[in-house]
Amino acid sequence: MNAEHPNQPGFLAIELDGAGWDGADIARAVLAAESAGFHAATFTDAPAPGRVNAVQRAAFAGPLTRTIALVPEADTVYTEPFHISTQLASLDYVSGGRAGWIATAAEDPEAAAAVGRSSVTGSALGQEAAASIEVSRRLWDSWEDDAVIRDVATGRYIDVDKLHYADFETPAGFPGPGYSVKGPSIIPRPLQGQLPVLVPASLLGEVPVDALDGVLVSAPTPELLAVEVRDVRARLGAAVAVIAELDVVLDSRGQAAASRDTNFDGGRAAFAGSAASLTDFLAALLTEADGVRLHPASLFVDLEELGRLVLPELRRRGALRPVLRDGTFRDLLGLERPASRYAPAAAPAGAGK
Repeated sequence: MNAEHPNQPGFLAIELDGAGWDGADIARAVLAAESAGFHAATFTDAPAPGRVNAVQRAAFAGPLTRTIALVPEADTVYTEPFHISTQLASLDYVSGGRAGWIATAAEDPEAAAAVGRSSVTGSALGQEAAASIEVSRRLWDSWEDDAVIRDVATGRYIDVDKLHYADFETPAGFPGPGYSVKGPSIIPRPLQGQLPVLVPASLLGEVPVDALDGVLVSAPTPELLAVEVRDVRARLGAAVAVIAELDVVLDSRGQAAASRDTNFDGGRAAFAGSAASLTDFLAALLTEADGVRLHPASLFVDLEELGRLVLPELRRRGALRPVLRDGTFRDLLGLERPASRYAPAAAPAGAGK
């Protein structure tokens, strides 16, 4: 990434939470998003009885897809870091290296009560997220790339000298109950080495920039979104992708966007209008942001318009980068595959990000 954001094509992600939790609907949605040419599909998470969580929905989509990155949300406050790490590493294998992680941390009294701890608020949320991300990154590195040897002659599957302890302990002054993670992981190193990690901009300040690969930026109105993107880019420099968040409701099937029911909560900028107007808006926004994540008001209604009218025109204008064939999510973000921090020749700088 370049801090000045040169005129390079951007990428588009789409939130698929509106597909529901049924396997057939998830398959229909993710295949439609891939066919439309989206670069990434994201999956939000919220605890609910009978609900399949975001990582599980992304894992279901993995074998069905070939090009689209699959990026679930996973909570960092009320979920064990060891479990997050191993589930996301498994997702990377299931998807062939197309997995990412939106690391979330939100005030949630119900989730706190469910695991028997007090609710986390304020800056402590970011500190919880930072610790969970650090644990996951250490565990992903805890197997060197060639740790699996499958030596039939000696009956050895793993070279134990290439497995390493993570040895993580929460720092002094940690706001919640302290914990330690010894490791190593229970599964081999992910295909990407390190999954790209994205966080909402609200967690910046507590989560170190060098622990991140992308930041999700929101603003109250579409007019302020590009301004907020520029501000975050100036704060972060060149190494982190800046991804704008946008709610979308389009004119569709003879019905004006303004007359369609929406469930937007007001937390993100919301665009309502024609496909042509949205195309113009996104083309301009992608000169500021590395990518944009769209949150459709009605997934299957708006996805049809996006795939038919918006994405083809953005590609014609050169505003979108090509969809990667046989590529990884790191490839999409322009990130090299890092060596394990524990490998003898690994450079200490960057700690395997």
